[in-house]
Formats: sequence, structure tokens, C-alpha cells
Amino acid sequence: MPPETAIAPAATTKVDTAGSRTQARARAARNHKLLVYGTRILLLIGLLGLWEGLARAAVIDPFNFSMPSKIWDQITQWAVNGTPQGPLVEQIWYTLYEALLGWVIGVIAGVVLGIALGRIRFLADVLGPYIKVLNALPRIVLAPIFLIWFGLGPASKVASAVVLVFFPVFFNAFQGAREVDRNLVANSRILGASNRQVTLQVVIPSATSWIFTSLHVSFGFALIGAIVGEYIGATKGLGLLVSASQGTFNAAGVYAAMVILAVVALLAEGLLAFLEKRLFRWKPADPGEAR
Repeated sequence: MPPETAIAPAATTKVDTAGSRTQARARAARNHKLLVYGTRILLLIGLLGLWEGLARAAVIDPFNFSMPSKIWDQITQWAVNGTPQGPLVEQIWYTLYEALLGWVIGVIAGVVLGIALGRIRFLADVLGPYIKVLNALPRIVLAPIFLIWFGLGPASKVASAVVLVFFPVFFNAFQGAREVDRNLVANSRILGASNRQVTLQVVIPSATSWIFTSLHVSFGFALIGAIVGEYIGATKGLGLLVSASQGTFNAAGVYAAMVILAVVALLAEGLLAFLEKRLFRWKPADPGEAR
């Protein structure tokens, strides 16, 4: 028998074995994901069922704690008949608009200033103490000040969102700019890159993963800033629904607004995770995903 004929079956067997292992790992990953999602759903159903049962049995006060069925009825009523402030979709969009605008402004300001201070030591030495002092302030209490400055309109809510978003994005961008591989910077210098080229082509791409890490958290902060501003004083928005429901002792209305806000935040988180996967295809999978 020729040597080539003897080797061919062995090579084919190795390829088949590798393919089988890959398929087995993919199947295991899918099964694990289905198990996780199924467990999450069962846990949620169990908690909601326990809440409903305890409220109906008067173990917990349904007036203060409400119950899932009443919360669902409140959401349905708002969706069909509207809220006292207008259609439910309008309230959601008003809050989302304020949060998105504040998030965009806070992210841009945080990224630009963070990379600038990470690259220019003189700026970091001068502005560093001021940023630390501002970061130490309880930023939620700035919402009444913004209300006095900018009124009941969206500007005061956007300002509240900006100050909550800015600092986590700034510190991540600053750290990302400081953690750039010095060999990459040195090699780009040897190749004749200017400071601007090093920043745009080496520092910013290297810091992108740091920045995206902060984006997941910062959008939730933007929603918090918008909601707190609306709760203190507004003409529209989910925060106003919470405030109005609290004023009329409508616990179901308070929880209903919180549920709507949680759904909006989860959708935004899912969108950010999708964009991150699309932008960072080159990153290796997490060890837990490879099992």
C-alpha cells in the first residue's frame, strides 16, 4: 500500500474528531444558555407568584406593597387610556430623550477630557484635584440646583444626567489612556507618527474597551439622573408618574413606572452589548463562554 493511502484515513479521522468536538462544545454552550434563560424565567415567575400570593393572603399589606396583577393592570390602563400627563409612549420618550441627550453629552465630555488628561500630564496635574473634589460631591443633590438654574424643562434633567455619566466615563477613558502599551507608542514614534496620530491611531483604539465598559453602567446613571430630575419637578416623564402616583398613594403606579423604566434600561443594555460584540469581534471569548 502506498504511504499516501495509509496516511489519508488517519488525517480524515483527526479532522472528523476535531469537528465533532467543536459541535459538542457548541451544543453544550447552547444548552447552558437555554438552562440559564430558563432558570431566570422560572425565578422571576416564582418571585412574582410569591409576591402575589403573600399580598392576596394579606401577609404583606397590599396597599403599601401592591401586587403584580395590579401593577400589570396599571400599565395596561396607562397604555390604553393614557396617563394624567398624556399618552404613556410620550412619557417614555420624554424620559428617554433626556437620558439619551445627557448620556451622549456626558460620554463625549468624559472621553475627550479623560484621554486629554491621560495624554497630557500637565493638564492632569492641574485639573486632577478639581475633578476629585467634584467627584466627591453627592451629584444627586445637584438636581434641585439644576432645576433652579434651568427650570422645569428638559435642560435640568439633561444636566443631571450629564453629571452622573461624566465621571465613570472620564475615569475609564483616563485609565485606558494611561494603560496603553508603551511599546506600541514607542514603535509609532519610531515610524514618524505625530502626537495627534499617536492619540488617534494608538491611544484611542487601545482605550476603546475601557470606554465601552463604562458605557454599560453610565446609561443607567443617565436614566437615574433624568428620573430624579423629573421627580423633583417636571411637566412630563416617568419620574413625574412616580411622583404623581406617590402623591395619590398609588403604590401600583409607582411600581408600574419602575417596571417600565427597568424594561427601557434592559433594552438599552442589550443594544450596547450588541454593538460591543460587533465592534470587538477580534477579542477572544470569555473563558466561561468557551466551555
